[in-house]
Amino acid sequence: MFSSLSNRLAALGASLRRLPGSLAAFLATLPQRLWRWLRDTLRNASNRGRPEPNAVARARIVLCMLVFGLVYATIAGRLALFASASDGQITRRVVNSDAVASARPDIIDRHGLVLATDVKTASLYAEPKRLIDVDEAVEALTAVMPDLDAREMRERLDTKRGFVWLKREITPQQQHEIHRLGLPGIGFMTENRRVYPGNSLAGHVLGSTNIDNQGIAGIEKWVDGSGLAELHLAGLATDRQQAPVQLAMDLRVQQVLRDELVTAKEKFKAIAATGTVVDVRSGEILAMVSLPDFDANKPADALDPKNLNRMTTGVFEMGSTFKALTFAMALDSGKVTLNSMMDARGALQFGRFKIHDYHAQNRMLSVPEVFTWSSNIGTARMALMCGVEAHKAFLRKMGQLDRLRTELPESAAPIVPRNWGELNTATIAFGHGLAVAPLQAVMAVNALVNGGWLIPPTFMKRTPDEVEKLATRVIKPETSAKLRYLLRLNAEKGSATKMNELAGGYYPGGKTGTAEKVINGRYSKTRLLTTFTGVFPMDDPHYLVLVILDEPQAVPGTYGFATAGWNAGPTTGKVIARIAPMLGEMPRTSVPPVESLLTSYNKVAQVP
Repeated sequence: MFSSLSNRLAALGASLRRLPGSLAAFLATLPQRLWRWLRDTLRNASNRGRPEPNAVARARIVLCMLVFGLVYATIAGRLALFASASDGQITRRVVNSDAVASARPDIIDRHGLVLATDVKTASLYAEPKRLIDVDEAVEALTAVMPDLDAREMRERLDTKRGFVWLKREITPQQQHEIHRLGLPGIGFMTENRRVYPGNSLAGHVLGSTNIDNQGIAGIEKWVDGSGLAELHLAGLATDRQQAPVQLAMDLRVQQVLRDELVTAKEKFKAIAATGTVVDVRSGEILAMVSLPDFDANKPADALDPKNLNRMTTGVFEMGSTFKALTFAMALDSGKVTLNSMMDARGALQFGRFKIHDYHAQNRMLSVPEVFTWSSNIGTARMALMCGVEAHKAFLRKMGQLDRLRTELPESAAPIVPRNWGELNTATIAFGHGLAVAPLQAVMAVNALVNGGWLIPPTFMKRTPDEVEKLATRVIKPETSAKLRYLLRLNAEKGSATKMNELAGGYYPGGKTGTAEKVINGRYSKTRLLTTFTGVFPMDDPHYLVLVILDEPQAVPGTYGFATAGWNAGPTTGKVIARIAPMLGEMPRTSVPPVESLLTSYNKVAQVP
């Protein structure tokens, strides 16, 4: 290496000798002088030939100075390069990088249908330094895009900045017309824009993105939080070759559920409606709708308070649908059997508070009769037989006292009594005094019918192995069989008969719930929240359908009633009748007797 360098310096010296006079002589020997000096310095620094200690120290100091000088010279050169480049060129490189990095994976349903995807769109920018006539540019651009504020645009353009945005996401027609203007300093940036082909079909689930294509709500935000944002920062997600995110949702079932909820909301003049369809064996959410909803392509509409996702963000007293949990607790404890009798001959009194039955029978009721007549008194007595602490422990085990977490970032914590006494246990037993997110209650009811396994709900597809790892036994298989018996019995003889008339061929069961809403701290007799939980088929449960109507009204045909059996129940029956064939369930011309469910629990005792 040294000989090669010496030869090059000798050649340089030969060329310099051609210069005139003493300058030529000096310059001719300069390369050799420098080479000898550098060689001696390196030798001294490496302590070769054992030079004087002072010479070694000086040589090493000189080498350090040379290295630092080289580093600073490199930095200065890069700064000079950036200074000589236009601001617009630098900014374009950065923005282009960011625009590419904001590419997102498609979101698809369980059958591969696209729910969300990216499209390329143009955005308009300017380089004010390159503009010739600001007034001309403002006049021409506002003629093409009248929605732009001319004064604001003039303020942006009349600066010395190298780059400013004028409008993000313009139409192809606008891009074509602006391009024809031929204005110097005006350009276009190709960016990724998120679009949702279903518009408002699944807005609450999918969420939305901001102007920079970053997830800000729903599954979109979950995707960013699951690693997409970090990939963007690392520059590893800059193309459209990302694997799509596949949800457990079924777009066909989602359409049916939304269609029936829209119809019910209009028919019964409700202020809101919500519902879900869940696979009880895996916890997969096949559909979820909350009305009023919003177009996912217009994320600003999601900020309207009336458009909140009532299934996960709202908390409600679930009414008599909560009675199923009380029955499960009492039957699983062994303190109550199906043959037990409950005293419902009069109101149950706690001080100045009295608990009444809506359909008062004023007699001793068997446990199945307590369920089919939806007796508040009988249900409260069962809860009190188990005790306050046992009641709290059971509800906690069923996931009703803690915030439910899913892939959706938006969730609400339940409202639990601060001082929980016997009166609280009595009222919570029939669905008053404890407010939970509806999806939270769905998770618990799933466990009551799937053999006793509590499985957290999910919007993603799950494998059987994943289900087995997540499932936790919370009640005995025989208790689950008794709950399925009661739910089916209620469809044949109780408050769910109208639902059964519409979906009877699929062997459904269910429970109504009518809760009085709390208005200004008091329960209102006229403003109701009606709920229906339906499950099918009851001899081998696979799917659960929940429908909630907020403040439905009595209409012609309901005989002055606005309770769940007249509105939420029939709506659930219509949903089941339409989605069951899509989900592979075949209608039956004859169904097994309800008593057979008490001996069939071994079919679903294993992990779903």
